[in-house]
Order: sequence, then C-alpha cells, then structure tokens
Amino acid sequence: APKPRPKYYEFNLAHMWPPAVLSIFHRVCGALLFFPLLPLGLWMLQSSLSSEEGYARWRDVFAHPLAKLLAVGAAWLLAHHFFAGIRYLVLDMHFWVGKPAARASALAVFALGIVAALVVAGLLW
Repeated sequence: APKPRPKYYEFNLAHMWPPAVLSIFHRVCGALLFFPLLPLGLWMLQSSLSSEEGYARWRDVFAHPLAKLLAVGAAWLLAHHFFAGIRYLVLDMHFWVGKPAARASALAVFALGIVAALVVAGLLW
C-alpha cells in the first residue's frame, strides 16, 4: 500500500539535516550580501574615500558597539556564503556526495563561518 502523503510540511530548521539548512542559509546569505550589503558597502567606501570628513564619520559610526555587531554579522554572512560556495564547487566535482561526507562538510561550513565571525569580532573589539 502506498504511504499516505503528509497533511503538512515540517519547516522547522532544527528537524532538517545540516546540508538542507546550509542550502537555505547559502541562498539567504547571497541575497543579503547582494542587497542591502553590497550597495551599503559601496556607499561607505565612496563616502570614506571622498573626503576626510566622510572617513571620520564612518570611523565614528564603527566605534559604536551596535555597528561592530552588525559588521560581525556581515562578516559571518560573507564567510558562510564563501565557504558554502567552495563546498558546492567540491560537490560539483563529485566529492563528498555521500550522506556522511555531505553532513560533515555542511557542519564544517557552519563551524568555519562562526570561526571567521569570531576572528572579525576579536579584531573589532
């Protein structure tokens, strides 16, 4: 007898296996890096390079703990997206495609993203 279809889908990230969560986070990180972080970063670069006043303004902004926390979050987004992208390139070469290896590499990407964010936090504080 065929198995009955579920009446609802389970979207709780805690119940998904790590490669699925990694895929979702990779897409969200890519979207957030493209907009709003890319335009914001370009505007900050342009205004800080255009004059001493612009540089001083951004230096003062990044002296605030909330701005530092947002910078650490942006660093995590970039690191996570970068390491997940490397993982997907390796998967495209048909390495780490088995379930245990896929799970381990997904967990490694999460760990590397956290380590990178902690390094940035250490440098900012």
